[in-house]
Amino acid sequence: MNLYNSLKSLGIADPSGTGWLAVVFTLLLACLVTWRLIPTVRKFALRVGWADQPNARRLNREPLPNAGGLAIYAGVIAALVLASLLRPIELQNVLAQVLTILLGGSILVLVGFIDDQFSLPPSVRLWTQILTALLLFANGISIEVSIGTPIDSILSMALTVLWVVGITNAINLMDGMDGLAGGVSFITAMSLLAVSAQFPNKAAATLVLAALGGSALGFLRHNFHPSRIIMGDAGAYFFGYTLAATSILGDLQVTTVFSLVPTVLFLLLPVLDTTQVFVRRLLAGKNPLSTPGKDHLHHRLLAWGLSQRHAAFTLWIITLGCNLLAMAVRGMPLAVILATASSIVILLGLTIWQRIHQQS
Repeated sequence: MNLYNSLKSLGIADPSGTGWLAVVFTLLLACLVTWRLIPTVRKFALRVGWADQPNARRLNREPLPNAGGLAIYAGVIAALVLASLLRPIELQNVLAQVLTILLGGSILVLVGFIDDQFSLPPSVRLWTQILTALLLFANGISIEVSIGTPIDSILSMALTVLWVVGITNAINLMDGMDGLAGGVSFITAMSLLAVSAQFPNKAAATLVLAALGGSALGFLRHNFHPSRIIMGDAGAYFFGYTLAATSILGDLQVTTVFSLVPTVLFLLLPVLDTTQVFVRRLLAGKNPLSTPGKDHLHHRLLAWGLSQRHAAFTLWIITLGCNLLAMAVRGMPLAVILATASSIVILLGLTIWQRIHQQS
């Protein structure tokens, strides 16, 4: 099982190596579409009042356009569609999985956008997330429990819902500082892409992650501090849901509790951030689901004197370390791990350099 076999199952691999080019093309196309679309979305959002006011969780001191998620979503969809048209991809074996992930993601983009502008009740958001998680389970994208009990199927459904809903909200809760959620999502998407490309049964994940990583990179071009736009719940839900779905697509079977460790490592920072907030609020006698406050990891780094840029860099480095560790635990070859790390650092470096250069 290798990259060639995985790409071949998509119908885009051949001996000349054009499979690599197709994946790179999808990533770059998503990046370009998102990057070029955001200024238009930002201008329109400012005109109609789609903006986040300063609050207890976000650090902006003036209204900031919150419709970046629409550009992220458009970038992913455009890349998948155009890549298929320009170089036809045979999707007989993975089309249902791709469409399932995109359908669930589309629903959450819509609900997240409505929440951004009109503040939906928490129960509506939660039940929507549960239903989209069940959509994955119904179409075979799940954490498969195989511990030999009559309730394996029920446990599988419960774990799948818990994972998808948990990661969706964890990414959303990290979207409180410029560049943080976008950078974490990009690093995780690229790492999961490197792993999924090794397995033919993860061809759908390979396809979606290439577009997701590119869109995250294009968004960061406008979101690194000082940001010109934020992704809002629409973008954060889409990133969280898609990362959660692709991370369990293909071969994740739980025979013991340790079976989940490699998958959790990919998203360890969002998991730890959400967990520590939950525990601290409980210990303080507060409702853990109360109005968001300044008790996340990035808030603590800022309280220690780090700038927003340095805090983002710090958490990006931790995220990269966790993902490289996850790849090692999964048994990925050292060459793949090093190539992934180099690609992430180079692409992030170029994006941030361009952003800083634009401001100077």
